[in-house]
Amino acid sequence: MDVQQYLDRIFYAGPIEPTLDVLTKLQQAHLLNVPFENFDIQQHIKINLAKVFNKIVGNNRGGFCYELNGLFYCLLKETGFNVNMVSARVYNAKTKTYSPEYDHLALVVEIDDERYLTDVGFGEFAFTPLKIEAGNIIDDPRGVFKIEALGDHFMVLKEHPNGDDAPEYMFTLMKRDLEEFYPRCHFHETSRDSHFTQKLICSLPTQNGRITLTGNVLKLTHNDSVIERALHSKRAIQQVLQDYFFSSQRKG
Repeated sequence: MDVQQYLDRIFYAGPIEPTLDVLTKLQQAHLLNVPFENFDIQQHIKINLAKVFNKIVGNNRGGFCYELNGLFYCLLKETGFNVNMVSARVYNAKTKTYSPEYDHLALVVEIDDERYLTDVGFGEFAFTPLKIEAGNIIDDPRGVFKIEALGDHFMVLKEHPNGDDAPEYMFTLMKRDLEEFYPRCHFHETSRDSHFTQKLICSLPTQNGRITLTGNVLKLTHNDSVIERALHSKRAIQQVLQDYFFSSQRKG
């Protein structure tokens, strides 16, 4: 993997050493410049990381969790971080249940004998690595996150404006191999029950908000301001994708 090309793709020009400060800056640079998108979801991605590198870095695209965190894992590994892939089970607020194992790929990084959860592939999530410690409360730029322990699992919760804690997902520290995620990735690519096959989505955080294209609706959030507009042609959608998500001139 061409590390410098990857760093150029996310507009990162700082030091490269396995520290929490560098991990935080790499995570934020990745989030701000590589969109979460499912445009290739029905083309049987198969999580080939060489192809993912060409797609995201070479062709200035985005991806979904297996691609984004899978490739970020490679970057962290290549730059000296002690990092493992872990399996996460996502919380469903409607059914109040957690999804099956391998539904989400997240990363755990060990720095100075402390473990941190880092994730660049879960939509609206933390901007900073979350220290994995039962009872830990993290005041992140994207909200207040909490880590709770349940047996050998850790649960990530996010505090809502009304004060309630909403579960995001649960995970264990067990090291996983990329191949273990293949069956669940196939499910998300092919099943009618997968929310990824329901509609096309492209989403990217900004310093003060988020840009999201869902189907033909563009939603721009900036602080407390929300603007939505419908796009009435494929040409308009392509223009939005180029202007907001896939421009080579993006930098957060």
